[in-house]
This record gives sequence, structure tokens and C-alpha cells, in this order.
Amino acid sequence: MARAIWSGSISFGLLNVPVRLYSAVSKQTVRFRELRESDGSRVKHKRVAESDGKEVPYEKIVKGYEYAPDQYVVLSRDELADLEPQRSRAIEIQDFVDLDDIDPIYFEQPYFLGPDKGAERAYALLVQAMKDARKVAIARFVLRNKEHLAAIRPMEDVLTLTTMRFADEVSSPEDVDGEVFEEAKPKKPEKRELDMAKQLIESLTSDFEPEKYHDEYREELLDLLERKAEGKEVVSAPTEEPKPTKAPDLMAALEESLAAVRGEEAETDGKAAAKPASKPKSTAKSSSKSKAASKSSSRSKSSSSSNGRKSGSRKKTKAKA
Repeated sequence: MARAIWSGSISFGLLNVPVRLYSAVSKQTVRFRELRESDGSRVKHKRVAESDGKEVPYEKIVKGYEYAPDQYVVLSRDELADLEPQRSRAIEIQDFVDLDDIDPIYFEQPYFLGPDKGAERAYALLVQAMKDARKVAIARFVLRNKEHLAAIRPMEDVLTLTTMRFADEVSSPEDVDGEVFEEAKPKKPEKRELDMAKQLIESLTSDFEPEKYHDEYREELLDLLERKAEGKEVVSAPTEEPKPTKAPDLMAALEESLAAVRGEEAETDGKAAAKPASKPKSTAKSSSKSKAASKSSSRSKSSSSSNGRKSGSRKKTKAKA
């Protein structure tokens, strides 16, 4: 069972709903230890001073803000503690907004909010009310000595809380304009190119199914580690980096991509239609068999009738004799 990492209450108006905070993600990162290559001994890191290389105990370390090259403003732990946000157990809702109004670039870390003991009814009421209103709550709260902005929204019968970045933490496109386009901005695409690109997007459009997507690098890394642990020889296959599409080849690349997608769809449809089309073959065989049977029966009838004529003529000859 998941353990709560924080407890408090959702507060808005005169309503307070006691809740518990749970992590909503389970990172599957493959972690390595640093070892000495010669004997596999683990490597430890020590805090040492640049001036003399001596190790510095943790309690002797202070925080310094570099306001100019090699010039620092030093703050003690007590000074930093006085500036820390007041520890509060309240998630204070500031506003209710539409989810579409929030650009995903502001979202940071997701959590689940569950009801604390005795708060199940008030919690269920809040979940249903937010479902019906189709709104997202924007709130503030303190977690790990840091104030956070958060978005709270219902997911099925549970509330989710996602920490958000403040506005001054998010860069605007204008801030990176000169880095993104090192030269002049590209011209607007031609209508034909735009139509072709839209067709390609439409042909690749489907419902989002998160189960379809896997961390292929992690899977290959774990497979490599497993094979090496078993003592198997590992041979890496050469990989070819995809080449960027040049402007003159843009239309050709779009046409080839669209043709490839349509070819795959046609092949899939053809395979699906091939199964019911195989049944008439047996019918054709049976009809040919019936035709052959009718021919053989007609031949047998004609031969029997001819034999009957021959025997009759023989009888007539004997009678004349």
C-alpha cells in the first residue's frame, strides 16, 4: 500500500477537507554505482575545500550566493530558516479555472490526494462538485520547506494534485527566438506542402493509449545488463542517425511518408479481406467436381445406351439366320 508523504487539508471558503498526499509516479530509472575499474571497489565522494584540498565536515559548510565572480554573500542556516515559508498544513485554493486555459509547460510533478480519516464524505462531495463544474483548482501549499503552486483536478473518484511552475520560471518563445532560428525565420509554407502535411497528420491520428509506448532505451539497457550478468557475449549492432530533411526534398518526403502510411493501411485492409475471400474457392472446386460427375454420368449413360443398341442388333441378326 502506498504511504502518504504529506498530510493537511484543502481549504477554500469555510470548507476544510483533511487529505493525504501520495506520489502518483513510480520512476523506473536504471541506477548505476561508481566503481574503481581495477577491482570493482565502490567510489565515495568527499566534500573538500578548493584552496587546500582538505575535507570539510557537513556542519562547517555554509551557503553562499555568488553575486559576482568569486564574490559571495554568505547566509547561515539560521538566517535561511527564518526566510523559509511558514509551515502550513493547508492547501489554499485561490481560483477555479478551465483546464484548457493552462499550458502543459507549467505542469511539474503529479500526486494523488486521498481523504484523511473521517473526511470521506466531504472529500467525495468536493470530487463530485469539481466533476460537475469541469473546473481545475489553482492552489498554494508548502511541501519540503518550499512553497508550491498546484493544480487540483478530479480523475475518476480521486483528486490529483500537480505542482506547477511559477510564471517567472517559464521562458517565453521570444526568449529563445535567436537560438531556435540562428538565421532568418523560414518563409511560410506553400499551400500544397501544408495540405500534404495535414493529410499526413490526419492519417497518423489515433486515440492516446499510453500502454503502446515504452522506454525502449531502458528495456535494451536492462536486456544488456541481464546478458552480461549471465556471461553472454554482447555485440552491438551499428545504428544510423536519421538525416534532416532539406527544404527542396520536403515535398518529396511528405509524399513518400503519406504513400507509405496509405500502403500500410491498404496492406492491413487486404489481409483482413483475404480471409472471407478464400471460401468461394472450395465452392468452385465443388462445382467443378459436380460438373465432372455429371459428365461422367452422361458418358456412362451414353455408353450403356450404345451397348444396348449393339446387343439388340446382334439378336436381330441371329433371328434372321
